[in-house]
Amino acid sequence: MAVKIIRMEGDPVLRQVAKPIPEVTSNIQKLLTDLADTMYDTGNGIGLAAPQIGILKRAIVVDVGEGLIELVNPEVVASEGEQIGPEGCLSIPGVSGDVLRANRVTVKALNRHGEEFEITGEGMLARCLLHEIDHLNGILFTDHVRRMATGAEQRPGKRKK
Repeated sequence: MAVKIIRMEGDPVLRQVAKPIPEVTSNIQKLLTDLADTMYDTGNGIGLAAPQIGILKRAIVVDVGEGLIELVNPEVVASEGEQIGPEGCLSIPGVSGDVLRANRVTVKALNRHGEEFEITGEGMLARCLLHEIDHLNGILFTDHVRRMATGAEQRPGKRKK
């Protein structure tokens, strides 16, 4: 088991665009394993992207309770509908916010053997895939947030008249 340190908000690597992976090698397979080990080790993660462990490569893992999904060079090829719901991030502990996402997405990627596949997700799986793909583009969920909370619910400030 290779659990890596998760980079926290403010680390410049989280704002950089990850590079495509030209070929799935044994090193990339190890990266996928490390991502999964790290995600599961947190006890509450449902997704993790390579930049979150300091590696600027286009690889993510997700598990919303239906089993591990590993994606290399994921790309959204279709999306439809809308959903607004809470999101959090292992790189921004203690913060959550409501984010508008597509309700259904189809993503094309490579698996750990370098074979192309497509996955269609709805609801939480769609949200998780989009959240992790955002990480590959240097985007954090807080960039999309409609209403944010930190620990306890935040109260709106007084309006100036």
